[in-house]
Amino acid sequence: MFIKKIGIDLGTTNVLVYVPKKGIFLNEPSVVAISKADGKVLAVGLEAKDMIGRTPDTIIAERPLKDGVIANYNTTEAMLRYFINKALGGVRLFRPEVMVAVPAGITSTERRAVIDATIAAGARAAYIIKEPVVAAIGADIPIGAASGHMIIDIGGGTAEIAVISLGGIVSWGSVRVGGNKFDQAIADYIRHKYNLAIGERMAEELKIKIGSALFMDKPLITEVKGRDMITGLPKIVSVNSDDTTEALQHDLEMLVEAIKEVLHKTPPELSADVIDKGIILSGGSALLRNLDELIAQATGVSTYVAEEPLLCVAKGTGIALENLDSYKRSILATK
Repeated sequence: MFIKKIGIDLGTTNVLVYVPKKGIFLNEPSVVAISKADGKVLAVGLEAKDMIGRTPDTIIAERPLKDGVIANYNTTEAMLRYFINKALGGVRLFRPEVMVAVPAGITSTERRAVIDATIAAGARAAYIIKEPVVAAIGADIPIGAASGHMIIDIGGGTAEIAVISLGGIVSWGSVRVGGNKFDQAIADYIRHKYNLAIGERMAEELKIKIGSALFMDKPLITEVKGRDMITGLPKIVSVNSDDTTEALQHDLEMLVEAIKEVLHKTPPELSADVIDKGIILSGGSALLRNLDELIAQATGVSTYVAEEPLLCVAKGTGIALENLDSYKRSILATK
């Protein structure tokens, strides 16, 4: 089967590629390893992520996207080319149409950079669609209905909050809080409390194993390996979920404030719909324990995690691609 269309969730932490009729085809970290000497791309995705924190001075492993937008154009283009080629396989009779999901608050310059990078990476046509809209499509929310639906897509770099009605965004907000910020906050907290330096991979592992948005009756406990800040020697300490909750307080408060702000901007009729239907969480960071409960307590609105939250945006791009004419109004730009 020749692939004519590809949907891409261009995330700060992961890139997911959706191929119509095949589903999620790729899910790899958005990391690129580059040779400092000649700028040559040495590895992309999983292979490059394994190099983080372990490279010699001659190699740099970096994330070309920051807070959901392109921070390094050339590296992003190389990464997109790698993922598009991998999705197409060996046979390339024609260039595919590619739809890329981007944050709702993206500027026209940033949007143009995504389109140009996608075309340069081998696409025949590039479509840009807003993440909250496409996350709602992927979460099976009927966005075309004349009623309000609230979606919060929490990725690696940003949390996108939107109330959607009749296929468009009525009120929205974006806050630079996501999985990467959570990892950094946990690493900083462990350093201050236990005098233990840990890397971003260990912080992420800790968040997944025992991370919680609320203090738990029976805290989860795990061991953490790192470097003692005083002696400089390797050390193991026991850490519990209350440590992660404490570490994440500031970022979670920012997220809750942003959600309340969007609710304040929402027209009364749509607010009533949101109360009836609840708030839907998508994105990988929606999997943080008790996050739905924290948001429900803070807003007074029932909150639910979408099915397969990490895949919502990628699935949504695929559905939008397959029904391009129906979603034309939701698409920001095309080339």
